[in-house]
Formats: sequence, structure tokens, C-alpha cells
Amino acid sequence: MDIVKYQLFQPTPHRQQLFFVLTQAHTLIDQANPLAVIATDMHLVDEVIRDRLHSDVALVSQVSQYIIQSGGKRLRPSLLLIMCGAIGHTNPHRHTLAAVIEFIHTATLLHDDVVDESTMRRGKDTANELFGNAASVLVGDFLYSRAFQMMVDAGNMRIMQVLSDATNVIAEGEVLQLMNMHDAQLSRADYLHVIQSKTAKLFQASTRLAAILGACDHATETSCAEYGEALGTAFQIIDDVLDYEGDTQALGKNLGDDLREGKLTLPVICTLEHVQGPDRDLIVHAIESGDLSQLGRINKLIHHHGGLSQAREIAQQEAKRAIAAISALPDNPHTQALNALGQSLLLRRS
Repeated sequence: MDIVKYQLFQPTPHRQQLFFVLTQAHTLIDQANPLAVIATDMHLVDEVIRDRLHSDVALVSQVSQYIIQSGGKRLRPSLLLIMCGAIGHTNPHRHTLAAVIEFIHTATLLHDDVVDESTMRRGKDTANELFGNAASVLVGDFLYSRAFQMMVDAGNMRIMQVLSDATNVIAEGEVLQLMNMHDAQLSRADYLHVIQSKTAKLFQASTRLAAILGACDHATETSCAEYGEALGTAFQIIDDVLDYEGDTQALGKNLGDDLREGKLTLPVICTLEHVQGPDRDLIVHAIESGDLSQLGRINKLIHHHGGLSQAREIAQQEAKRAIAAISALPDNPHTQALNALGQSLLLRRS
């Protein structure tokens, strides 16, 4: 038996090559699924979510469970956990705060779908489609208030400040987006201000909280926060690109929703910078009226004038900014996962 073991593990050229292939494959798997590094942590977060979703009011529990269990990437709480690992700490409050982040995000989705009159999210009927607008708004309020109950558990005023500020900025971003509806004159700067408020702010809060939990210095906290903001900006830009080139089944939502709602997003802004005459009038009319009857033609114009490729290029710049922001963090599997997230984000198709 000892001889067999000895022969089996001799470093022959063939076995060295096989070992190289296996280790390379392992690296590729990690890059393909950066969130795998926190799989155990996310199970613990899910336990917190299940426990803290409980309410004696049946409809609250029913709607909350429906939206929480409707899929989703859990990307925002995952970022908090991965950043904790990258910094190298295991603060016991990290799972509760990751659940807080997910509750805040879910509350915004419930409210968003009512405002946008959306009927599909993550491949399923929206909560407002099933339970009505009133129930969706009120359960969203419940999730906000439950999140604030939970963040008190950490006993850290700085954490409460970051999360309350983030929630306030997100709400302002939502109102700003509402004010910009059907405005065909929106600039790139205006668009970026909206998405950095309504989307990137919670990404930024997630990664900043990891630094606060780890009692990091100001420079490290700033770097962590910049990573989150840049990644969140790239994420939203790609999300807006997919509204014009994605697949309804893969995306889990209807293509052209942004145009129907009168949202002027980056692919269309970039297109309008190059198109003139009747083609421009066609796009402007669709934005101002929400008319989807010419969606196919508008899609062709966006592709032809490079609206999608330009938007992806700006997203790539943001992803690079995110990766650069954490260049000083220790080199470990969690930091590598953060880098892989920045790279894989640009390949999103859903």
C-alpha cells in the first residue's frame, strides 16, 4: 500500500501537467463564480433574513417572503461579506448587517415597481401585480423599519449614520429619477448623478460598512467605499444596456421597460449625441410618450450609432476604477473575488 501511495504521488511530468490543469481549472471556476468564497456566510445571512422577516401580520409575512424568495443575486450583502474577508476580519455583526442591506434593497424594489408600474421582476410577477400597490408600498415600509431595528444591534452610531444617509440619498435619487421621466434632454452627468444616488449608494454603503466593522483607518475605508460606488455605477450601466440587448427570459423582466417608463438611460443618451433628423425625432418621441411601437427600429439605431458599445465602455472604466481602488488590500481569495466581480460584471447577460 505504501509503495502504491509513493508511486501515485511521484511528481512525473505527466502528473505535474495534470496538477497544473486542475489548479488552473479551479482558478477559472473561482473567477466564474466570485461569490463562492462566501457561500457559508451567505447561508448564515439567509438564516437571519428568515428569522427577521417574521411578522404577526399575515400579509406582511406573505409579501415579504414572496419578494425575498423571488431569486436575485444578493450582490449587495455579498459585497459586505467579501470585503470583510478581504480586509481580514470576522466581526460577529457582519451577517446581520448584510441582511439589513438586503432588506433595504428589497424595500426599494417594492416601491420602484409601484412607481414604474412594473409587472415582471426576476422572471416572476411583481409583488404589486399580485398583491396590489398598497400592500407593496406598506410592506416596503415594513422592511425599511425592520432594517433600522436590526442595525441598532451593532451598537455603533457610525454604522447607523452610514445606513441612514444611504437610505436618504437613495430616496432622493428615486425622486430625481421621477422628475427626469420623459425628459429627452437629460445629460450624461444628470444620468450618472441619478444612478450613483439610487443604485451605487447602497453598493458603497455595503463596502464601507465592512471597513467600519473592521475598524480600518480612513484611507482604507475610503478605498472600500470607492470600490462599492464604482462597481455599483458599472452594474447599473450594464443593467441599462441589457434593457436594449438582453433576453427577456434571462433578464427576468420585459425588454424596453425603460423606454416605456420614459427613462433616458446611457445607451440612448450616447445614441442621441450622434443621431439627427427623423431618427432623432423618433427616439425623442418614444422617450416623451413612452410609445414602444417603434422599439425594434430604435434598437437598430442604438446598435448602429454605438450607444450600447459606448455605454459598455463607460461601465468598463468604472469597473477598472473599482479594481484600482482596492489595489492596496491584502492579496487573498476575498480580494481576488472582488477583482473578479469587477471583471465579470462586464460580461453580464442577466
